[in-house]
Amino acid sequence: MNDEERYLFDLRGYLVLEEVLTPEEVRDLNRSIDDQGLPPPQNDTMSARFGGFLEWGSVFCDLLDHPRIMPYLKTILGDGFRLDHYYGIYMRAGTEQLRLHGGATPYDPPEYYHYNNGEMFNGLTVVSWNLTETGPGLGGFCAIPGSHKANFPCPDGIRAAHDEHEAVVIPQAPAGSVVIFTEALTHGTVAWTADHQRRSLLYKYSPGQQSWSAKYLNPPETVALTARQRLLFERPYFNSRPSLFEDR
Repeated sequence: MNDEERYLFDLRGYLVLEEVLTPEEVRDLNRSIDDQGLPPPQNDTMSARFGGFLEWGSVFCDLLDHPRIMPYLKTILGDGFRLDHYYGIYMRAGTEQLRLHGGATPYDPPEYYHYNNGEMFNGLTVVSWNLTETGPGLGGFCAIPGSHKANFPCPDGIRAAHDEHEAVVIPQAPAGSVVIFTEALTHGTVAWTADHQRRSLLYKYSPGQQSWSAKYLNPPETVALTARQRLLFERPYFNSRPSLFEDR
């Protein structure tokens, strides 16, 4: 994570990393999703989600500790972070928006952003893998940059206006890109208007001592994980937590 990226994450609460996946990798992931025979996405946001994809093959598990994202997560979360939960999003033209939620105020203990002694400290943090393009005129992730440090609650008028408000940004994120953001950021989803289907895989990580979800994940039974990948399924604790960055 270079100085510019560190500055922008601190400033905005999110980063877009382009060309993390090759076109061939994007094709393989989309093909694997196609092979599952999922029901078509509907217009409501909750029916436009799917889970369990870590059981579908190594192409999904390899994203858990992808070498491009691990240095970012170490800077954002510190060593020893864990996979808290995950799900996929698929949307068709007409799928509704997801309301703006999150923000530094009111304070939410598992979703936070702090800065102290030259380091940033984050709670629940999302790595969203874009398997199709999202952005202005299409739909997808939106956010209020800087709201992870806001001292006042997001006004109802801004929440109601959603992406029509000048404060809300819809970043351009091509297929193969990754959006990393802190859940302390006020964010949501813009209604999907593109002809192609939105497909994003969301991996949500917590600091090692914390869990947002009431349920702890178990490693997939159908895929042989690496030693480091298995560490991401450790339950939350702090003392003597193994490093994710030692040779294993």
